[in-house]
This record gives sequence, structure tokens and C-alpha cells, in this order.
Amino acid sequence: MKVIVLASGSKGNSTYIEYNNTKILIDIGISCLSLERKLNSYGVSCDELDAILITHTHTDHVSGLKTFNKKHKVPVYMSELMKDDIDYDVDNIEYINEPIIYIKEMLIKVIKTSHDTTDSNGYIVEGDKSVVYITDTGYINKKYFRAILNKDIYIFESNHDVEMLMNGSYPHHIKTRILGDRGHLSNKDSAYYLSKISGDNTKHIILAHLSEENNTEDLALSSLNRALLKENKEIEHIEVAKQKESILIEV
Repeated sequence: MKVIVLASGSKGNSTYIEYNNTKILIDIGISCLSLERKLNSYGVSCDELDAILITHTHTDHVSGLKTFNKKHKVPVYMSELMKDDIDYDVDNIEYINEPIIYIKEMLIKVIKTSHDTTDSNGYIVEGDKSVVYITDTGYINKKYFRAILNKDIYIFESNHDVEMLMNGSYPHHIKTRILGDRGHLSNKDSAYYLSKISGDNTKHIILAHLSEENNTEDLALSSLNRALLKENKEIEHIEVAKQKESILIEV
């Protein structure tokens, strides 16, 4: 399995996952041209994609969708509630109505996340290995813990340091929004979840969607490392996803 976090952050998010002959994209929050260039640099054509899965319709997750959808006839998976939030037509749409999606050789489980939008999803992508993709959520419902337990790869939100956020320049209502149940996971919350759900199978953790203003890589990593140490767990590869640099994982 190949996983490439193409971009992650408040300015745009997109991740490519490949298993055998199945190739999917999660979100397209960067321009179509930028996506084409990034994928081409790894020898992948956009026309080879079998699906685009949308987590939610905030701009940093769908900004490139309109142009991409006009140029490339790739099925777009989203809920009907998500489609209602988009003010343009989407061709080749596949509505997500069930908790499991089959795309060629991949099995994809849908996790409902909690974010300040009409509807939002996380995804578990399974081939010979398993990838958990969860960003943009204020918390994770306990009913999903078993489904996301002991997976091979976690791409997981670690958005903000609470102290930096509270002492920062954001207006009070924005701070309250970010900290709320429909906001974003803090470093502490992210580290707690990852320390509980990671296991012997877990070889890679990528901390994603870090705030440029309210977080640092060092703070996110130190929070996670402390939480893992408390649980006597050691993960072989831990990285922080970046806005402009890609991360490639091959397992």
C-alpha cells in the first residue's frame, strides 16, 4: 500500500492512497493544477484515480473540486448533505448512504466526525494494510474506537495547542468554536486518542492539519510522545504533515 499526504493544513488538504490497482484521493483542498503536478511527480495521472472521497465541504478540503470535476471523470463520493452545501454541479457523484464503501480492491469504512459543517466523515481505508484518516473533528465517538483500533497507519488531526490558542490573536468566538465539540482536536486530545488506539500493528502516525498560528511541530510531537510513553507504547515512524511538502509512506 502507498500513502501520500500531498498537503495538510488550514490552506488545503489532500491525501492519495494506492493499493494494487486501486487509487483514491481523500479531499481536494488544493488547486487542480497543484494536485496534477504533485501526483505527476509520483508517476500518477489524475485520470487513473478510481474515486475522490470528500470528508466535508469547507474550502480547505474542496477548493480544487470544481475545476478537477470538469477536467477528470473520476467518481466523487460524498453524502447528499455535503452536496447540498456546494453551490455548483458535481458530475459522476456517488452518494455515501452506507457505512461501508467498496472501491475495486479497497474496503472503506465511514466514520462520522463532529465538525461545524452540515456533515463530515472520517475514513478507514483497508487493503492489505489499513489507514485511518480523521481530521476536522471536535471529538471521536466511542462507538468507533473498536473500528479504528490497532491500524497500520494513522493520519490524525493534531490541530492546536490550547495555551497558544487561548493566548493568541483569534477572536473569542473563534477560539470557542475551535475548542468545542464541533471544532478541532487539540494536541492533548489527539495524543490521548492515539495513545489508546495504536497497537502492535501501528507502524506510522502522521499528525495532520496543524494550525500555523496556534501550534508547532515540536508541541504536537512532544504531546504525542508523552502520551505514548505513559501507555508504554513506541511507534516506529511519527511525522508531521505539512502544507507545502508531501509525505510518502510505502508499506
